[in-house]
Amino acid sequence: MNFLFAWRYFKAKKSTNAINIIAWVSVVAIAFGTAAIIFVLSIFNGFENLVKSLYADFYTDLRIIPAKGKTIAFTTAQQQRLAQWPGIKATAFTIEEKAMVQNGDFQTLVQVKGVDARYEKVNNVANRLIRGRYQLGTADHAACILGSGVENALAVESDRAILPLLIYLPKKGVSVSSSDPLQSLSTDNIVTSGAFAIQQDFDNSYLITNSAFVQRMLGIGSQQYSAAEIALTNTRQEKELQQQLQNFFGAAYTVQTRYQQNKSLYTTMQLEKWFIFLLLCFILVIAAFTMIGALTMLVLEKQKDIQILKAMGASNQLIQKIFLTEGLLLAAIGGISGLLLALLVGWLQIQFGFIALEGQTFIIDRYPVKFLIPDILLVLTVVTIIALAASWFPSRKAATAPAALKS
Repeated sequence: MNFLFAWRYFKAKKSTNAINIIAWVSVVAIAFGTAAIIFVLSIFNGFENLVKSLYADFYTDLRIIPAKGKTIAFTTAQQQRLAQWPGIKATAFTIEEKAMVQNGDFQTLVQVKGVDARYEKVNNVANRLIRGRYQLGTADHAACILGSGVENALAVESDRAILPLLIYLPKKGVSVSSSDPLQSLSTDNIVTSGAFAIQQDFDNSYLITNSAFVQRMLGIGSQQYSAAEIALTNTRQEKELQQQLQNFFGAAYTVQTRYQQNKSLYTTMQLEKWFIFLLLCFILVIAAFTMIGALTMLVLEKQKDIQILKAMGASNQLIQKIFLTEGLLLAAIGGISGLLLALLVGWLQIQFGFIALEGQTFIIDRYPVKFLIPDILLVLTVVTIIALAASWFPSRKAATAPAALKS
């Protein structure tokens, strides 16, 4: 019954035209506020999805690293067990260390990553080459692929370089001598075979070669690695397999999911998203003030109706519900209109990309959009809560009005 009264009050022509205007202003404000929040959140989702896809080319579904220190032994039995583990598609063993690389007068610090023959099967680095070939050489005759930023820093054309690079790696267990610091470093030549471009963090830092070469340069055993990188057949089993592997390897090893490998990045992205969400919610709060004004004026206009309803036995709770429903009705019309508007603009952006990114340094030329149902439900819930809060005072005023009809 309270909905029927609310709908009638909404449709009926008001004696004062300002009430209609203010009511529709509140609806439009809620619609645009809702649309803005949903569309901005969808853009954040689009960027998050893009960044995750870029990082997925480099990071694997699961990674096993030492709980302490830089390297740890993976025994033959452990390696064979991983190769036969149900749900694991492929496992590659890698070793990382900082190094200095020199090309004539040009030199730079890099993160050297030594990988085995199965590395191509656990991520997509080999498919992100921008020139050259994926060729890593052997322990005695090493080749490497460079990140595009490292390639630029060394001023080398990786697919046609005539002279090899000079690489310096620290020897494990050898202290630095004050008289001759070079004694603590291993030095060797390494040829370039190609360059990759994935994401700036990797492109400016990494040199990838074979693990046997890095182990020889560091002076460590053939079973010493920095990590076991794992690709899964079904990523939905990620948590389950993480727990199984952690139980198998024990406390000396740490098993990380893709999220845990990039926890700071994902946390920062989520914080930015929800901070913007809270700021945009103030648009809805401002819209709520116009709703309070519209409902307050409606209560004043409907004083006679309220008195009649009370005289007929209507309780204060029913009167309050009628005007609360009126506020929810305004919010529902505005919220649904805003949702449809956001979906329309998002579809147009996906199809035609009319909102372009400024500059030429991005891998995409338009703002990405991805709608998520939980985000939409959250925004509509916030709209409902704000509408209830804005409607409470006018509805309470209507309910507590004295029941006395004037002749």
